[in-house]
Amino acid sequence: MPFLPGDSLLFVVGTYSALGSFNLIGVILILFLAAVAGDALNYAFGKKIGEKVFKENSRFFKKEYLVKTHAFYEKYGGKTIVLARFVPIVRTFAPFVAGAGKMSYGYFFSYNVIGAFLWIVVFVVGGFFFGNLPWVKENFSLVIFSIIFVSILLPAFGSLRYGKDKR
Repeated sequence: MPFLPGDSLLFVVGTYSALGSFNLIGVILILFLAAVAGDALNYAFGKKIGEKVFKENSRFFKKEYLVKTHAFYEKYGGKTIVLARFVPIVRTFAPFVAGAGKMSYGYFFSYNVIGAFLWIVVFVVGGFFFGNLPWVKENFSLVIFSIIFVSILLPAFGSLRYGKDKR
């Protein structure tokens, strides 16, 4: 789901694990498997219908975009799949575009596993260790909103920088 605050939800799960509500290892394993399976399904969906979505006369999904995306994924595909995990909204579309752009599944899968593991561990373990700190407990809503804000801020700066570099 592109608009769910995944990073902050993972942090909350880690915090509840520290409080004894969840088993940390069990949570990490389940979330890891779900993340890998979700992106694998999204990749398969992109591979199956991706080319049908990208048409010559489409306003948003132009065929030329798919060709450029394929070239981009050939060069930066692995990094993109890993880093996309940490960028809201992008994490939803990266696997679809990888499938539509004909990235080989073996290549995608290996980076999907690495990205899912890093994403889950960083936020769940972060919540586990930091969620019980007195300041974090007292300002839990602020911490969650900060995670969401930073998650959105990073791609915004990247877009601005990309636009500046393009000019």
